[in-house]
Amino acid sequence: MKLTKTLFLGTAAGLMAVSGAFAADLPVKAKAVEYVKICSLYGAGFYYIPGSDTCIKLGGYLRADAVLGSNSDFNPNQSGTAGARNRLMNYYTFRAREDLNIDTRTATEYGVVRTFFDGVFTWTTGNYTPTGSATGATQYSGTLGLNAAGTGLVGSGSGNVNGTDGNTSAGALGVYYAFIQFAGFTMGKAVSQFDAPWTNYPGNITDNLVGGSGTVTGVTQFTYTADFGQGITASFSAEDATAYYQAGNLNMTGATAGGMIGGSYGTNAIGGSRSPNLVAQLRVDQAWGLFQASVAAHDNHVAYYGATESTGHPDDKWGWAVQLALSIKNIPTGAGDTINIQGVYTDGATRYNFQNLSGSSYSLFGGSGLAGAYGSIGFANAPDTVYITGSSQETVKTWGFRGAYTHNWNPAWNSAIYGAYAQAQFGTLAKTTLCGAGGAGGVFGGLAGVTSCNPDFAIGQMGLVTRWTPVKNLTFSADLSWTHLDQKYAGTVAFTPSGTTAKPTATYELKDQDSIAMILRAQRNW
Repeated sequence: MKLTKTLFLGTAAGLMAVSGAFAADLPVKAKAVEYVKICSLYGAGFYYIPGSDTCIKLGGYLRADAVLGSNSDFNPNQSGTAGARNRLMNYYTFRAREDLNIDTRTATEYGVVRTFFDGVFTWTTGNYTPTGSATGATQYSGTLGLNAAGTGLVGSGSGNVNGTDGNTSAGALGVYYAFIQFAGFTMGKAVSQFDAPWTNYPGNITDNLVGGSGTVTGVTQFTYTADFGQGITASFSAEDATAYYQAGNLNMTGATAGGMIGGSYGTNAIGGSRSPNLVAQLRVDQAWGLFQASVAAHDNHVAYYGATESTGHPDDKWGWAVQLALSIKNIPTGAGDTINIQGVYTDGATRYNFQNLSGSSYSLFGGSGLAGAYGSIGFANAPDTVYITGSSQETVKTWGFRGAYTHNWNPAWNSAIYGAYAQAQFGTLAKTTLCGAGGAGGVFGGLAGVTSCNPDFAIGQMGLVTRWTPVKNLTFSADLSWTHLDQKYAGTVAFTPSGTTAKPTATYELKDQDSIAMILRAQRNW
């Protein structure tokens, strides 16, 4: 009996152990899977981030450019090696770029909280930079493709090859936009509130047009926008002046004839940043199009007359700019056709007309039919202000306009014709210092052969772009542009050009200059 009881208890214990083992192997109920849901609150392409009430949208493009007749992507040949327009300049420039943007939005009791980031990864053909040597031979050092802001180099490479010499790390990373929007405020890097909605592109793809502002890569700002309904808004903004809005404060005491011919009218003596640019904008968006008025104030803050504090300094001089922009949609020539135009006037705030991607310094060589002249030269410069040691700052005044007409031939083809013009005008101090009284003296006007001296100048531009979109979000473009430098110097000048141009010491005719460039592009948006 005792043996039977023992066997029974042992069998029961074994069965319980086996049952426990099987129970441990049974599946546990899994947590519910959180599927990505479409967010329809802010338009197509938004999804809820799993586990949150924030919506996100990813976008971007991949672009391939081939630029003909330019030493760098977009920018015209206007100075230095590119301005020499000889065997030293690149006859073409290639660029490949990937753009990534991230847009997030969250509905709150204070309204929508939005963040936006747009970054680019870029590979650009390097440029040759001749350095010269004692024997007269020319050496070269490569430079890498610029980053998105047009400044700063990434990677390595030198010698008789371009900087982007196969090193896969030699591309450039740039940040276009990075901002937060909340309760009417915009904080971070965004398009300037002064700009027209099309920035540098009234209908074109080249971004070097004069005749208006255009921070296509954004400017750091703190902005408040009031919405009055029915498409009427007003913005008030404090924007960083140091990155894109300083055309120069030149001390002409250091000006030389050779420097002027190279596109520099003195020593740039910008001081540290003291005040952001103050911008206000009024905008009306309607079914027929858009109207916008913008004003800006720019503080010209100079360091010292000389190298030390004891040399003194001129007082700050505030400059300003005003711009009007108009867009007319769906004009009778065809569905989707548009006209975009804008006009601007500046006084001591040149970058709101000669924007940072167009620049305002020119030194271009060309041919000449004048007997005894080796070639021709055209040069100009438009800073914000000029002065001489002991004087106050004198502002440079400019005005200009740009615009385009875009016509849609059919859903796959469209073309745009565009143009731009900008003029710079100097005051009495500048003209007297550089050209003397009546244009026959000063730094340049008194040189032998110079028959007319006037630093005023104008830039004119025209272009035609045609786009083909065979399938959705894939576009092929060809943009042909012409730039004309209308400078006011006349006669001839004998001088020794910079070694970066390989031009010989000779007599050159003072003459207007023209340049032509073409951009060929393939772009896939996603």
